[in-house]
Amino acid sequence: MASKRDLKKYIRFVCGDVAGECLVAECSIKGIDSDKMKEVIVKLANLQEDCLDKVNVSFDKNLKSFGNDKKEFVKARSAYYKACYNAVIEQLNNGIEDVVKDMNALLPEDQKEANKEIAAKE
Repeated sequence: MASKRDLKKYIRFVCGDVAGECLVAECSIKGIDSDKMKEVIVKLANLQEDCLDKVNVSFDKNLKSFGNDKKEFVKARSAYYKACYNAVIEQLNNGIEDVVKDMNALLPEDQKEANKEIAAKE
């Protein structure tokens, strides 16, 4: 990600999109337990909150720590933020995978079969 702002937008977009899919599935597919689907949505909201909190990090060193070598300072700061952002993205992806598995587990068997048939045609 290019910036904290872009990463935060990405996190909100992905979590919002998956939450929307959960709501659509709950409303349109018969046989889904609404209470369990709400638990999945809460899990997703908690994931979003955790990831957004982890984006707000700061580099704990200053230019003087690098002997006033600006090039080294910028290089170290960039590497630090890149590692932090990659860790947040990995946490988000793993969390989204878990939420999607939970969501799919709530689907009735006939809907799962219909989804497999549609996927096989594509």
